[in-house]
Amino acid sequence: MTKVISVGNIKIGQKQPLVLIAGPCVIESESLCLETGKAIKDMAGKLRIPYIFKSSFDKANRMSLDSYRGPGMKKGLEVLSKVKKTLKVPILTDIHCSKEIIEVAKVADIIQIPAFLCRQTDIVVAAARTGKVVNIKKGQFLAPWDILPIIKKIESTGNRNILLTERGVCFGYNNLVSDFRALKIMRDSGYPVIYDATHSIQIPGGKGTCSGGERQFVEGLSRAAVAFGCDGLFLEVHPDPDKAPCDGPNMISLKELEQLLKQVKKIEAAL
Repeated sequence: MTKVISVGNIKIGQKQPLVLIAGPCVIESESLCLETGKAIKDMAGKLRIPYIFKSSFDKANRMSLDSYRGPGMKKGLEVLSKVKKTLKVPILTDIHCSKEIIEVAKVADIIQIPAFLCRQTDIVVAAARTGKVVNIKKGQFLAPWDILPIIKKIESTGNRNILLTERGVCFGYNNLVSDFRALKIMRDSGYPVIYDATHSIQIPGGKGTCSGGERQFVEGLSRAAVAFGCDGLFLEVHPDPDKAPCDGPNMISLKELEQLLKQVKKIEAAL
């Protein structure tokens, strides 16, 4: 049976309501985070969908040296703290090295291990030792059962506040594909599983010096994941994705979000 993981007043897992983890890929400004977060919170609230805000203060794994990375940890955590206090929502953000973890844990309710770093033992264990909820982004280079040794690294610290996120798997060069069997395989570990629909349609390195994406498939994959069985959706959302400095091609716009949420809510109700 899947554990129920608590994030503030939100419960994730078993027969708890589908949770939404959403926000801009990277922090561009305080105002954008507050405005986007409030808009998502209002939409989710109307549909009674529990909401967790996400955004990154640094995108340390960009392909090009010239790619926009974000404001950095100090300024980024100030923005996330403001979002948390103003909107009264839990915060998820990712870490990129062990030295960031203590400061990030002061603000974040969920510490996310990026997909490219999910096998880095020191980072995983250090995040687990905070006692915070740890969200493991399964690397796109891993089979779903490869998540088990990573779970054991976290459990070795006594921390069993774990979320698992599926974000597609490598399918040849510059392409990802979603195998929904992974949702059940990962869920059989005993922990809730989140489906990251926006990174699952990413085209890694598809533009030469940066990633592309096919956001037209986000809606359909989200519906399929909820129908197959997941405990939450992870969506990167932006007011104007085509003008976003990072991951624009695989983010969806705020105006597209409400229709998607209405659809998955109906599917959840039918199940």
